[in-house]
Amino acid sequence: MNKGELVDKVAEKASASLEKTVTKKEVDLVITATIDAIMEAVAEGNKVTLVGFGSFEPRERKEREGRNPKTGDTMVIPATTVPAFSAGKLFKEKVAK
Repeated sequence: MNKGELVDKVAEKASASLEKTVTKKEVDLVITATIDAIMEAVAEGNKVTLVGFGSFEPRERKEREGRNPKTGDTMVIPATTVPAFSAGKLFKEKVAK
């Protein structure tokens, strides 16, 4: 599912739940704002938890040794911070069905 398909699905579900038409443009703006807010919070070092869905957080990766696939030479991969997602219990249970 890509973003366009997600927007379609959310607009359909929201319209049914609210018994009011929610436009795809409104849904797209809300999804985009949500994603932007999550990315900003994680980039600032904060954890974002959506109960039942999961948590987004920054994680530290240590410096490690790697190999150049072309030459086989050993090289040092520097430490970095990466975004991580951990699925919530409800999400895990729904996928496991």
